[in-house]
Amino acid sequence: MAVELEFERKPKFLLDVQDSLIMIRRSTTHIIRHTDQLLGTFFQPIMFLVLFAAVFGGALEQSLPKGVSYINFLMAGIIIQTVAFGSTTTAIAVSSDLQKGIVDRFRSLPMNNLAVLTGHVVSDLARNGLSTLVMIITGLAIGFRTSASPWEWLQIIGLIGLFTLAFSWLASIIGVMAKSVEAVQWLTFIIIFPLTFASSAFTPTDNMGSVLRAFAQHQPITQFVNALRALLLGTPIGNYGWVSLAWGIGTLVVIVPFASWLFRRRGAN
Repeated sequence: MAVELEFERKPKFLLDVQDSLIMIRRSTTHIIRHTDQLLGTFFQPIMFLVLFAAVFGGALEQSLPKGVSYINFLMAGIIIQTVAFGSTTTAIAVSSDLQKGIVDRFRSLPMNNLAVLTGHVVSDLARNGLSTLVMIITGLAIGFRTSASPWEWLQIIGLIGLFTLAFSWLASIIGVMAKSVEAVQWLTFIIIFPLTFASSAFTPTDNMGSVLRAFAQHQPITQFVNALRALLLGTPIGNYGWVSLAWGIGTLVVIVPFASWLFRRRGAN
């Protein structure tokens, strides 16, 4: 009885945080125990970085500003691409929970509606952070050089974290709406693939056709890539930093409540 009374006296906010922490621990444990996910975390970023640098480096380096090597130009784009595709894990995990019926068990408990989604998003934030670290170390080994100061590194970490959260929450919506895990995989692919390649991630947008260039220059991936690239290379960041913040924060403000509503609605059906 004493335990029950103590539980009831806790503020709702603390109970919500406690629910989210439990779900974060659950999702992180799943990642750690799945060897294939851990291998992907380490080897996928290395593979993408080395292949893109080797395949596109010689052809595209001449189109870059004087004194900029392709590996330095590529690093920001490959980081953002890896994080974007890494958000697929969030969508798959959410869809898998719904398909297996574990969410129905959670709904029978007095827990916060967003806790399950928050658990997957935050655990994938840590996983994507590890992938980014592996990629930067690999980049340094094959010729990447940065002039970023400690303050700029803090900004870089903040931008990558914001982008990861925004894309993972978007991916959680796909996980809630999709009818199967297989549907999640192709839905995320057809959304993320054109956004990452029709951007400044791998080539300057000036080399694109007029229609594609107009799209590439104003879409959110390009804003984050250009802001991250400027911080890494010590070039003027211009408006890319503020625009990236606006895209990221605006996405979270809209998407988080919408994801919660969809998740609750999915349970009511």
